[in-house]
Amino acid sequence: MLEIFGSLPLWVVILIGLIVVVIAWKIIKFALKILLILIVTFLILMGLDFLGVFNFISDLLSGFA
Repeated sequence: MLEIFGSLPLWVVILIGLIVVVIAWKIIKFALKILLILIVTFLILMGLDFLGVFNFISDLLSGFA
């Protein structure tokens, strides 16, 4: 039987490698989803700022003070 790192069988190394790859892929997918949510949120905020929504709210609130 082929062994790597002393007495560790090759199939154990391959199994650990596959588990690490699957976990890394899930983390990358999660990070990409968070990045997409942040980009969409910032685009919505930039659109609202371009339309002057925040200035309108600020003027409306300062009128009540």
